[in-house]
Amino acid sequence: MTPTLKTEIADRVSAISVSSTLKVSADADKLRQQGIDVVDFGAGEPDFPTPDNVKQAAIRAIENNFTKYTAAGGTLEAKKAVCERHAADFGTDYKPSECVISVGGKHVIFNVMQVLVNPGDEVIIPVPYWVTYKDVVNYAGGKCVFIETDEAAGFALTAEMVARAITPRTKIIIINSPSNPNGAVIPQAEFEKIYKVTSEAGIYLLTDECYCHFLYGSKPYSIASLPGAKEHVLVAGTCSKTYAMTGWRVGFALVPESVAGAMLKLQSHSTSNVTSIAQKAAVEALRGPQDSVATMLAEYRKRRDFVVPRLRQIPGITCAMPEGAFYAYPNISAILGRGGINTPQVFAERLLAEAHVAVVPGEAFGTHHHVRISYATSMHELERGLDRMEKFINGLS
Repeated sequence: MTPTLKTEIADRVSAISVSSTLKVSADADKLRQQGIDVVDFGAGEPDFPTPDNVKQAAIRAIENNFTKYTAAGGTLEAKKAVCERHAADFGTDYKPSECVISVGGKHVIFNVMQVLVNPGDEVIIPVPYWVTYKDVVNYAGGKCVFIETDEAAGFALTAEMVARAITPRTKIIIINSPSNPNGAVIPQAEFEKIYKVTSEAGIYLLTDECYCHFLYGSKPYSIASLPGAKEHVLVAGTCSKTYAMTGWRVGFALVPESVAGAMLKLQSHSTSNVTSIAQKAAVEALRGPQDSVATMLAEYRKRRDFVVPRLRQIPGITCAMPEGAFYAYPNISAILGRGGINTPQVFAERLLAEAHVAVVPGEAFGTHHHVRISYATSMHELERGLDRMEKFINGLS
């Protein structure tokens, strides 16, 4: 008699959900495949091409047959390039032994949680948060402790709020400034106060620097530049947004050597090395001209300055002004209850199905009155999409 196959999915996978941002992109793609014209405000990636010098570096790598395995945690060249770039930009002094090259910034954060969080450990996450934070903590068996920020105050996170959330079980706090999904930026002085609170409590501060170069009213800054901060700070960085390299999948961690060693051990049994060719491209991005970053920032500023006032013109919508990144996070609470739309999730589903505009519902980021709009797309698409959105909202009874 053939035994019954044990088909149950592991509990640790059941504790997490599919990325909401990737789901929105997939749903939009399905409509496009049917020939429907979709305006996509869901994707969190630059619409700019990867700089030509970076692409040429990858081509040279192929031509030179740099197509074999590398060290699991990245080539020495790539690690040095990361440390040099971070030092030039922020005044830090990391060594290659404190650097791990991973498959994108998301992989860095996943690895950090896996090597540091034990079941029951608490991880503080300000709300709204990037979708992945909650799930990687849950996957590691940790407990998420959420800090609700005040929209009226620009979603500001303060040291006092952090201090209240710390308990004897706290292991890490995750801070993303500029923030995905709302573009909020923590002022340097307040960030330093937060660091003082966390370091004195003996917990790690994970700084997700994904959008660190896209700031509209202040200079790029890393909390890791403070004297002695390397002991308590975990830097998660990526080439994806800064150099329009989302598909190349190159991220990096700058962490204490003990943490780097643990991450390397884990990565050696999962992905092994980042693609060799992509590492060569990343080295060129980090060491080559940085002009493309300023070009993108100027364009994002132009788009932000169009999108936010345009959103505010739509009856029923309010929107805080983003100070960084390339997202707007409009509040649609005045619209909820109209036309059978009671949640941002339903709003997003109806907007895509009826107006063919893709946005990400706020539930994905821990709030219940918002949607996220990525303005990393052309002005033409922004105008078309917002016109459609206004027409859709005005048609709700």
